[in-house]
Amino acid sequence: MAIPSDPHDERIVGIEQFEPSAIVIDTFHRSHRMLSIDPATCEEPARLQTFEPQKGCDLNRGRFTAPVIELTHKVRAILQGWAKGTHTPLHLKQRATIILRAAEGASNRSIAAETGWNRNTVKLWRQRWAQATPEIAAQETLQPWTLQRQVAAALQDAPRPGKPCRFTPEQVAQIITLACRPPADCAVPLTHWTPAALAREAIAQGIVEQISARQVGRCLTEADLKPHLSRYWLNPTIEDPEQFAANVQQVSDLYRDAPALADQGIHVHSCDEMTGISAREQKHPPLPMVPEHVERREFEYIRQGTSGFMASRDVVTGQVEAPLIQPTRTEVDFAQHVEAVVDLHPDDAHIFVLDNLNTHQSEALVRFVIHHDQLDISPEELGKKGHFSSQDTRKQFLETESHSIRFLYTPKHCSWLNQIECWFSLLVRQFIDYYNEHLAQPFR
Repeated sequence: MAIPSDPHDERIVGIEQFEPSAIVIDTFHRSHRMLSIDPATCEEPARLQTFEPQKGCDLNRGRFTAPVIELTHKVRAILQGWAKGTHTPLHLKQRATIILRAAEGASNRSIAAETGWNRNTVKLWRQRWAQATPEIAAQETLQPWTLQRQVAAALQDAPRPGKPCRFTPEQVAQIITLACRPPADCAVPLTHWTPAALAREAIAQGIVEQISARQVGRCLTEADLKPHLSRYWLNPTIEDPEQFAANVQQVSDLYRDAPALADQGIHVHSCDEMTGISAREQKHPPLPMVPEHVERREFEYIRQGTSGFMASRDVVTGQVEAPLIQPTRTEVDFAQHVEAVVDLHPDDAHIFVLDNLNTHQSEALVRFVIHHDQLDISPEELGKKGHFSSQDTRKQFLETESHSIRFLYTPKHCSWLNQIECWFSLLVRQFIDYYNEHLAQPFR
């Protein structure tokens, strides 16, 4: 009896009608044909003999293992900042967390269990990071923002086909070009572009037939353009670059040597003033926070006038000395402040670091130095037609190193060299704002 080649053939009535040995022989021949193995010799074909395991394949376990993730110090710092950041986009925060946990040796299964994300998602971003590692390593020696941009690119979604774009690249480029022009050039009565204004102008100029403000916003985001933001800048005119560098070096050296000078009885002070400080009293007390509601404040306030503030800061101790609060800041006011600082250590020498304001090079300051050091200078030299009638001559006198009280002036546009400016910034952000909101009363 012939054995049918197909065991499911309709001619088969029951398996019991065939001999077991015949079925075994037929199965053996059929399996060897599928594997291209010679039944007589049982030799494997060359393609099976030369089999090599693929990268990441675990022969013992019979499956692919997750790639090992290694992070440098710079890349780890970037990912940790995103994972812990409060303003980081959620998708970037999740993917940074996956890479950080993978770098700690966690498996895909454990990461998925800890975070609650799908295991396939963890596996996908682990593999994509492993593929992008060479490109990220090539950016290690470049600028920090270049490395950060490359790391962010490795954690972005892959391009998707999506809906065909309605706007050509030329139209998008024209919209971006329009956004980079001042609105006044297009007779638009605005100081800065908005997406809605750009959409209207693009339609008016015939760049596109129709476009939404949201789509314009996407174009600006892709081009990294922010028309609503601005930043001040300044290109100072430096007449003598060598003298400018020498003055900056002189101030820096004085700060460095301040501790040693203090041991010799020479005090170094950083001095300046703030003007136009406004005191505002809240008209109504704020409502305290309660569950589901933050603290609420009435927007109206009562003006309690403005005032000026003069202060000096000891460079060595950091102490703020002889603060003077009053509505005016004349040359007499500043001379009184300097005198109050000197009276703290009347027998020691003093060096004041300050800017080139006219009140810092005044006749009242010259008179104070002459009186304190008991210098022999005739009254005629202090008159309107005397030697100290010009600001330049007064500056030279006040900078004289032989005086027990001398002044060192920062170069023009170098107020950042004056340490008291840093303290004024802290004062405004941490005290004056709080004072105006809670404690404001007239300064006097």
